[in-house]
Amino acid sequence: MKKYIALFVFFSIFSCSKDNVDYDKENEKDILEYIEANDLDATKSESGLYYVIQKQGEGLRPNSNSNVTVSYKGYYSDGEVFDQSSTNGFSFNLRQVIAGWTEGITYFKEGGEGILLIPSRLGYGYEDYSSIPGGSVLIFDIKLISVD
Repeated sequence: MKKYIALFVFFSIFSCSKDNVDYDKENEKDILEYIEANDLDATKSESGLYYVIQKQGEGLRPNSNSNVTVSYKGYYSDGEVFDQSSTNGFSFNLRQVIAGWTEGITYFKEGGEGILLIPSRLGYGYEDYSSIPGGSVLIFDIKLISVD
């Protein structure tokens, strides 16, 4: 009987821990609330990424292994900016960034602009990463300057 009580106490304590937060459900709720509050016309991909194409662009469309130059501003759903490039952008290979960018940037052509709403599983995950809290929804205003 004492074993069962100990197991019950153990599971009761750990079932309330941060590790058991259902980030996927919380992220989905937060993204949908953000979309509604900002009157966005967003599309959801099979992976769970939401994106808004404000300007499609007219140049080349990158693939998931392309080198690109992107101008961006990254922020949380409360508007707090956590990162921003210069207007000249930042160059990188799409395999070197978070999964939400690897997928999301491919929806645009050169000159395209829009918004990526990235759940934590396609961003930095469920654990704190640098200054980004674990489980965070990341929102990026992006402009695809070029496919290099």
